[in-house]
Amino acid sequence: MSAVLTPLPSDGADDAADRAQTGEVPRLYWEGPSATQVWWGDSGRLIEAIAGLQANLIVTSPPYSLGVDYGRAGYFDDQPYERYLEWVRSWAARLLAASAVDGRACINIPLDSNKGGKRAIYADYLRIFQEVGWTYQTSIVWNEQNISRRTAWGSWMSPSAPFVTAPVEMIAVFYKDTFRRPARDGRRGDITRDEFLAWTLGTWTFAGANPRRVGHPAPFPEELPRRLIKLYSYPGDLVLDPFLGSGTTVIAAARLGRRSLGIEISEEFCKLSVRNVTAANAAMEAAS
Repeated sequence: MSAVLTPLPSDGADDAADRAQTGEVPRLYWEGPSATQVWWGDSGRLIEAIAGLQANLIVTSPPYSLGVDYGRAGYFDDQPYERYLEWVRSWAARLLAASAVDGRACINIPLDSNKGGKRAIYADYLRIFQEVGWTYQTSIVWNEQNISRRTAWGSWMSPSAPFVTAPVEMIAVFYKDTFRRPARDGRRGDITRDEFLAWTLGTWTFAGANPRRVGHPAPFPEELPRRLIKLYSYPGDLVLDPFLGSGTTVIAAARLGRRSLGIEISEEFCKLSVRNVTAANAAMEAAS
């Protein structure tokens, strides 16, 4: 995920902090080996920067509007829920325009949210993506086995008003126009038999990423994009992450021989992504 949306109040921000420039047309920030690009700007204006992008696969985890503190980025994703959904609608439509005819989109979001009352955020995403033109394909339940953040119980040991918490996140899978993508020009997928058998079951269990270790408040582990990229794309395909965050998606794409493009609205997190991608490329070169 990346930092977007509402500016911090003037009395809640560090005046010396680098601030994200919201609303700017993305521009190329860094280009590395393995056809990897990091762009700095607002992914909602992607089409203005790169006409005819034709992404084969989108893998991303957008801000959830949960009031996450993005620190030196100078922004947090906290705004009225209806306004947040309007924002989701705007970039969902733009991603459709940036996708190939048979492009896929894998969107990692919570099942629900307790902020401002119980909200079925996953159901709202399914509705909005289909309304703007995406076709729903399937859902994957990611069991990240994280219940340490549980603080609300509702009516403790009473049927009065108990709170039920689902310690999972969801991955919604959509496609544009047609789902079937036959292999062309002699290309083959690189997923193994065991991976295919395991990953086509709709419940995935692996740990999440540690924000302190990554240096980003809302990272996901490389295992998540790795599975999605191998399951839903061919080597050489173009993978897009419009909310690049710490760069995990483009790192996974580079390791798997895919071209990739990530967009990040915070320059602080662009720098973080470049550092992480550079380190991963150096490790791959050393191992080869």
